[in-house]
Amino acid sequence: MTRKTRIRAALVTAAALATTVTATVGISAAGTEKDSKPTKKQIAALFVGWNAALQTGDPEKVTERYADDAVLLPTVSNKIRTDHAGIEDYFEHFLQNKPVGKKTKTIINVLGKNSAIDTGSYVFTLTDPKTGEKRNVNARYTFEYEKRGGEWLIVNHHSSAMPEG
Repeated sequence: MTRKTRIRAALVTAAALATTVTATVGISAAGTEKDSKPTKKQIAALFVGWNAALQTGDPEKVTERYADDAVLLPTVSNKIRTDHAGIEDYFEHFLQNKPVGKKTKTIINVLGKNSAIDTGSYVFTLTDPKTGEKRNVNARYTFEYEKRGGEWLIVNHHSSAMPEG
């Protein structure tokens, strides 16, 4: 074997080894990310997405953010909603008030790589569809999220107006 041939063989071997190491590290890093817990910031962003869905005025877009077996205990209805049809029905009525939510206090607990709870208080500005008059509703909330099929969904949402005084 000539010196040039040995150098070429060494370079090919080194390149193959580097490619193998890079591929292994890439798979390992992707596996770590997939298996890691979400950050509190990532969970907080789920509310931002939900609130943006409200702004579309489309009850179906809001309902898509809920799991098929989700439970909704809504702010302005006494009826507990336990399926997509019931949740969508609630939002058909609620969205007529053009709700805009803003968190006033939030506590996020990441329970695992596929589960988290966001709880606290928020204020909703609602607009009367007949008069255009705005009013604020202060409420407590709990969103329980689960990652299913790679997508974060609401599995339990409880919202209740703050008690007076």
